[in-house]
Amino acid sequence: MRKIYVADYTLAQLAKERKNPLLFREKIAIASAVDSMGADTIELAPVSNFKEDKIICKTISAAVKNAALAIPAGSTAEDIDKAWECVCFAAKPVLQIVLPLSTVTMEYTYHLKAPKMMALVEELIKHAKEKCDNVEFVVLDATRAEEDVLEQTLKKAEALGVSAVTLCDDAGNLFPADFAGFVRKVKGYLGIPVYVRVSGALFMETATAFECLIAGADGVKAVVEGHTQLKLNKIAAVLAAKGESCGICTDLDEKRIHSDVKTLTEKVNSTEIEDNGAESKSGVDIYLSGDSTLEMISASAEKLGYTLTEEDAGNVLRGLRRVCEKKSGIGSTEFEALIASYAMQAPSTYHLKYYTATSSNLTSAMANVVITKDTDIEISGTGIGDGPIDAAFGAIEQGIGHHYELDDFKIQTVTQGKESLGSALIKLRHNGKIYSGNGISTDIVGSCIRAYINALNKIVYDED
Repeated sequence: MRKIYVADYTLAQLAKERKNPLLFREKIAIASAVDSMGADTIELAPVSNFKEDKIICKTISAAVKNAALAIPAGSTAEDIDKAWECVCFAAKPVLQIVLPLSTVTMEYTYHLKAPKMMALVEELIKHAKEKCDNVEFVVLDATRAEEDVLEQTLKKAEALGVSAVTLCDDAGNLFPADFAGFVRKVKGYLGIPVYVRVSGALFMETATAFECLIAGADGVKAVVEGHTQLKLNKIAAVLAAKGESCGICTDLDEKRIHSDVKTLTEKVNSTEIEDNGAESKSGVDIYLSGDSTLEMISASAEKLGYTLTEEDAGNVLRGLRRVCEKKSGIGSTEFEALIASYAMQAPSTYHLKYYTATSSNLTSAMANVVITKDTDIEISGTGIGDGPIDAAFGAIEQGIGHHYELDDFKIQTVTQGKESLGSALIKLRHNGKIYSGNGISTDIVGSCIRAYINALNKIVYDED
C-alpha cells in the first residue's frame, strides 16, 4: 500500500477568505482538531503581523502533537527569516517557497519574466535551506506554466534540496483526467514527492484529487472549510471507500473527521456571521475578543485613527476583557467606546456647569453652555447651529476660544424606555491626532456636551 500525504490549509485559506480574521482561540482549535484528524501537515497563513504571528505560531506549535507546521516564507530573504522565527518552535517545521511559474501570473503579479523568476526561486530556496531542512516549493498556477520553464525550475529546485513540490491548478479549468496526465508528466522527471492542490471551480475537486493520486501524486492539500477547495472530509471518505482497491492509504481518521468537521465548520461560520453583525454600523473591519493581545489592540486602534500608548492599550485591553466576560467579542463601534472610556484618562481641566438649548422649525437652534476651568474659572459661550447639538459645540468653542475639527460623533441609547440613558462618542482631531470622548446623560444633548468636554480634556492634558 502506498501511503498518501495529506496537508490541511484551512488556516491559510480562511485568512484569505474571511472578512474578519480568525480569533486566537479559533486558530488553536482548528490546528488541534486537524492534528487529531490525522493530517500530515498543517499549513499556516503568511506572516502579516510578525510579533503577533510569532506568538500565535508558538502556541500552535505547542498544541500540535503529530503534524508538521508549514508556513509560506515570502519573497525576500527578510521574509524567510521572519517566517522561520514563527515556525521554528514546531517539532516538524516546514518553510514553503510559494511562487508562480505561469507567464500570466509571473508578469502580472510579480512583473518578472521567466529567467528572473527562476533566479528568484533559486535564491529563496537556498536561503530557506540555510534555516530549515524541510523546504517545500509550491508552484502557483502550475497547470498554465510553459512546460520547459516548469521542468527546468522543478529540476533545479530538486537539485537544491527541496523536500517536495506542490502543483496548483489555480485556473481551475482542468478535468480530472487532464490534471492526472499533467501529474504523470511531472512525476516522469522528478524524484521527490509531488503534491497537488486542486480547484473546485468545475465542481469536480474530489474526483480530480483522486485521479491525481492514482496517476502517482504523493499527496493532496485540503481544507476543513472553504468555498472552492477540496474538502478534507470528502477526500477522506473516498479514500476510505476506494483507497485499498487502488493500493493507497492515509493516516486520516475518517470517523474523527466525520464528527469534528461539522462542529468546526459551524463554529467558524457562526463567528463570521457574528463578526459581520458587529461591523454592520462601521466601515472598518474590526473584531476583538478576550483572547486579543496588546498588539491587536494597538493595530485595531490605528485602523480607526487612534495612536495608543502601551499604557492606554493595556487599559483598553483590561476593559475589553471585562466586556468579554459577558459576550464573545466586540466590533469597531464598541471598541471606540472602550478607547473613549479607558485610553488616556486625563484630569478634568474643564467641567460642565450647566447649559440651555432651544430649537424650532422656524429659527436656528441656539445654545448657551457654561463650563468651569480648573474648578474656579467660569467660562460661558453662546452658539447658533443647525440643531441643538451643533449649537452647543459652537458655544463651547466660543467659550474656550478655539475651534477643533469634529472628526465624527455617534449617538446611541444605553437603556430602554422613556427615561433611557443616551451615550455619545465624540472624536476631535487636533494636530493630526484623534481624541475621543464619551458622555452619558438622560438628555442626548447633554451626553454630547459631556463627550465633547471629555475629549477636550484629553487634548489639554496631552498638550501640557
